Amino acid sequence: MQFPFTLKENAQFDVLGFGTNAVDFLIRVPHYPEFNSKVELSDYTRAAGGEIATTMVGLRRLGLRSSYIGRFGSDASGEIGMNSLRDEDVDLRYAERIDGARTQIAFIIIDERSGERTVIWRRDEKLHYGEADVPVEAVNDAKVLHFTPHDAQACLRLAAAARANGTIVSIDIDNVVEDVEPLLKSVDIIVGSSDFLAKMFGMSDTRSALSEMQMRFGAGVVGVTLGSAGSLLLCGGQFIETKGFDVPGGCKDTTGAGDSFRVGLLYGLITGEPVEASARMANAVAALKCRSVGARTSLPTEQELISFLK
Repeated sequence: MQFPFTLKENAQFDVLGFGTNAVDFLIRVPHYPEFNSKVELSDYTRAAGGEIATTMVGLRRLGLRSSYIGRFGSDASGEIGMNSLRDEDVDLRYAERIDGARTQIAFIIIDERSGERTVIWRRDEKLHYGEADVPVEAVNDAKVLHFTPHDAQACLRLAAAARANGTIVSIDIDNVVEDVEPLLKSVDIIVGSSDFLAKMFGMSDTRSALSEMQMRFGAGVVGVTLGSAGSLLLCGGQFIETKGFDVPGGCKDTTGAGDSFRVGLLYGLITGEPVEASARMANAVAALKCRSVGARTSLPTEQELISFLK
């Protein structure tokens, strides 16, 4: 089955990202600590992350052209975050550093038995985008706009400009936020977490929740990531269930696995693959990411992805 979208031709960028960037402090422990206890850590590291920044890096590694709209603080972490994108050749013409702001950070505790993680994060209010702040002209040069809903009014303005310009709109969502309903009515591809579906619709049955989401919001593709179990998409009245892949060498860290799934799905869309093949690519990218600690450390190249799928 083909995606129900027509991509713009001759756009400068394949995907324009708007949303979160972060610097992560990743702490590996033998087991997740109980309340009011102590545990000796096995290792720790600092690495760049954030949902949308990570997705833009993943797309670049697969050979697509990506651009990023986002704000960094004026602190040392802001320098780390911007350089991490610059080094991957992500376009930063719409990125900026905000004087006096602190870059978003996350402390991530990884249970090394399974690689599952717990995230403790904070985003400085100074990094917020209002409706009038976003560079709407950026969507003119992109085939796809992909965002997180952290600044909903800004997202709505970008989405309206994108749709008026023939740009496909995609959202990465895992929580119910203010203005979520008008926002979801403004996008073409909705991929959420299983937690989001439960929070949004109060349904335990995933297929029923996806059907409700598509009926209510009208997106051409809706879906949910299911961790190691894979994913479930709904497109053209058909459910597409895709199994997850075993992580080569075992799962070291699930941080950024959902972002990586979006990398593979958008890669399939841009390169003209059917929905079924794109879902398989999405799960493959997520599995390969989990080979190492950090959201971006093991994001694959195009050749790595092709070899893994073979």
